Order: sequence, then structure tokens, then C-alpha cells
Amino acid sequence: MLIKLDNPLVFSKIIEIISDLVLEARIKINEFGLSIIAIDPANVAMIGFKVPKSAFSQFEAGNETMGVNLDNLKKILKRCGNSSSLILEKKENMLEIQIQDRIQRKFTLNLIEVEGEEKELPDLDFSSKVEINSIDLIASIEDCIVVDDACSFIISDGKFILEAKNINSARSEFSGDEAKINAEDCKSRYSLEYLQKFIKGAKLCEKTNLNFANDHPLKMDFKTEHMELSFILAPRCEIED
Repeated sequence: MLIKLDNPLVFSKIIEIISDLVLEARIKINEFGLSIIAIDPANVAMIGFKVPKSAFSQFEAGNETMGVNLDNLKKILKRCGNSSSLILEKKENMLEIQIQDRIQRKFTLNLIEVEGEEKELPDLDFSSKVEINSIDLIASIEDCIVVDDACSFIISDGKFILEAKNINSARSEFSGDEAKINAEDCKSRYSLEYLQKFIKGAKLCEKTNLNFANDHPLKMDFKTEHMELSFILAPRCEIED
């Protein structure tokens, strides 16, 4: 197996985001490209990451599954620069990582066994779909973090509302002028600890897609030119005063 990715900085940043949620993961490489599906240790969040075959400048692979320590992989990938190319080559129980730039550098990463069954992202039904400017979503989530540890995603009268309430409160409201809203009235509450980690992905793309329903998991999608990152987050089921 040997694959080459030019301009790997976005890839590096996404691996860093995923490593904030899971320590170890399986990287699958097949005729369609590269993918990662993982669940965080608390079984609250699920991560899906895809890089299609077309994104690679060189792609020589059959069906491969490699277990990696994401923190170690992140540290190596952060050595990539703006003009670097990245080559990943599997050699027995090692992943050889070449960073080609003005000089060529080579790292080896020990492959590991990752516990647990292989997963697929579930096919969920959502009553509400919102496409929002990523910069607006980031600001609204950060507003909510100031006042509470969870926030509500609300659809009411055709508007999308992000709201956190405790002793203090924060609220952002979007109409169809500020976001694309295709939704039914609903409300669901989610952990801001996780959302704060997810929105790092929003910094990589102009738009973010949100899918949710009443007291239902949230699916958050970020798409760049050549990569797709998705998160699924379980709702916070609790009684509000």
C-alpha cells in the first residue's frame, strides 16, 4: 500500500481534531479512498472521515485496515509544511510516513490492534436540516459556552435558534436570510464540551450542515474540496427547570 497526498495540511488538521475525541482508530483504505469511523470512549460521539481516491496524486492500495495511535500520528503530520507532500506506505506492521519538501523526511509509526468492532455511521432520520455559515455557528457555540455546559438546537416558526440557559443565558437566532432552513419545529439539547471540539472542523470550510430532530442525535457535516468530516452526537436528556 502506498498513497500520496499533496497539500496535506487539511488532512493533518482533521486528524488533530479526531485525536481530541479518540486516542486510537482504524484507518481503512480501499478502492474508494481513505476513511476513519470511530466512537469516543464515553459512547457519546461518533466520528466519520472520508478522503476519496480522487484526492490522492498517487494511490496504490487494495483493502487495508491499519490501527493507529492518533496522537502519535497527529504529532508526525504536524511536521508538514505549506508546500509539503505526504506519502503513507504500509510495511508489515509499520506505517512509513514520508514528508517531501525541500528535504525528504521519513517517520515510522507502529501499527496497533484497536479494540472493539468495526462500525459504520448509522442511517438516521432527521426532521430538521440547516446549512449555516461556519463562522456564525462557531460564534454561537462560543457564546453558549460562556453561560452553560449544554445548549439547545431549536426550530421554531421557521427559525433556527441556538440557546443556552443557566443562571445566565445566551441565544442566537437565524432566519431564512442567514441560513438555509428545511425543518419542522423541534428542540434537542447537546453537550458543549463535545460541540466545542466539533466546531474546530467548521474552521476548515465556509458552510456547516446540521441535521437533528426532537430529542434526537445531532449530525454535523463539514465538507472541503477533497475531504468530508462528520460527527454524530447523542442528545443530553435531562429535565430543565
